[in-house]
Amino acid sequence: MSDTATTTAPVRDRGIRKTVVGEVVSDKMDKTVVVRTVSRVPHPRFGKIVKQIAKFHAHDEKNEAKLGDKVRIMETRPLSKQKRWRLIEVLKH
Repeated sequence: MSDTATTTAPVRDRGIRKTVVGEVVSDKMDKTVVVRTVSRVPHPRFGKIVKQIAKFHAHDEKNEAKLGDKVRIMETRPLSKQKRWRLIEVLKH
């Protein structure tokens, strides 16, 4: 037997994960915040710029984000029924 027979597992790329910036609209749950994001997109038929509002449940391990904070969240694996995002940083208190 030779010592060079050890094999290494292939390194898996996790891919590019989406990040969004939004405002915390609820921090009443433990280790979870609800973040509202606003995106401005043209209407598909009429072309007028309209706001699209989306809410995301994000995992906040240290409970550091408070109501009204501007935060950055990143897509992650499903953590619960509704949580698919996690808090990266608090941008502004």
